[in-house]
Amino acid sequence: MRHKQEEWALDGTARGSIETVDVDRSDHGCREWLKEAVRKVQADAQRSADTHLLSFPLPERWGIDLYLKDESTHPTGSLKHRLARSLFLYGLCNGWIRPGKPVIEASSGSTAVSEAYFAKLIGVPFIAVMPRTTSREKCRLIEFHGGQCHFVDDPRTMYEESAALAAESGGHYMDQFTYAERATDWRGNNNIAESIYQQLRLERYPEPAWVVATAGTGGTSATIARYVRYMQYDTRVCVADPENSCFFDGWVHHDAHASSDHGSRIEGIGRPRMEPSFVPGAIDRMMKVPDAASVAAARALERAIGRKAGGSTGTGLWSALRIVAEMVAAGRTGSVVTLLCDPGERYLDKYYSDAWLEEQGLDIEPYVKTLDVFLATGNWTD
Repeated sequence: MRHKQEEWALDGTARGSIETVDVDRSDHGCREWLKEAVRKVQADAQRSADTHLLSFPLPERWGIDLYLKDESTHPTGSLKHRLARSLFLYGLCNGWIRPGKPVIEASSGSTAVSEAYFAKLIGVPFIAVMPRTTSREKCRLIEFHGGQCHFVDDPRTMYEESAALAAESGGHYMDQFTYAERATDWRGNNNIAESIYQQLRLERYPEPAWVVATAGTGGTSATIARYVRYMQYDTRVCVADPENSCFFDGWVHHDAHASSDHGSRIEGIGRPRMEPSFVPGAIDRMMKVPDAASVAAARALERAIGRKAGGSTGTGLWSALRIVAEMVAAGRTGSVVTLLCDPGERYLDKYYSDAWLEEQGLDIEPYVKTLDVFLATGNWTD
């Protein structure tokens, strides 16, 4: 539609007329689809009860409580369910996700499982671009939820391959590694940090001394660290990083261009580049954890509470137990929280397979001994 209007000179006199250019791209059908899609995603959140805060058994005399936030109880079985829901709402409300067009994601598996679930929920195709080494069980779950698996041999090429698939198909590249920290409301709204503090309010140490997270996108650690500062808590945030990940080196050396030449063996965490969603300035401490230590800690968790968990849980637990050891040595009391990210049943052919450990050249026995001695005596020896 074009409208005539007068154009006025600086002295207030008319200089003639120009046309107002008015382009209306309203699409009633698409808007109705969007409203229904957002409703379905929000309804999923209402149906999902909060995840449990499990207690890890420590000697009473230490006066320290260690908890694991059990994110494996989400409908898609991992911490990434929260992220996928936020990313879908972000993409829908930004107008990026459209009816009939595929959503594409670069992922090492768990995010893709959760995003396949939400794509099926709103009725759009989903393609996961993943390393060829991704566990078979994760691939099965992606396909169970209606997604397709697109494999790459070099994990560093996932980003370009995902963007190319989106361009070819007219779909949307979700790009969790850029948008994870933006899509989540870190001020509250039942995010993981708010949930942790709510669940701790009746415990003897309701404000934890440390929260330990692991980083894939960096979105979870950013959410927790920002919330802690926003609420003016004294809690410190530690990020545990596995081998073959650049986050630790980039954080230590303030190097935004740090990189790694190899992909992480601990699925779901560790990246070959400093991801945009990783927020180094919000983090108080980082630990570089050997992969063998991550596996040893995951297996120790099963012995302690009867639950198998993935390698990323082991990475965080190893670091959390080192912090507990520091507190014991210093005679300090308090609480520490880490995350149970996903179930170990997804990794029976990896972290719970002695044949896989041998193939990877990983000797977990020294780390198993460290944990056994510590839990029995309170003494930590690396």
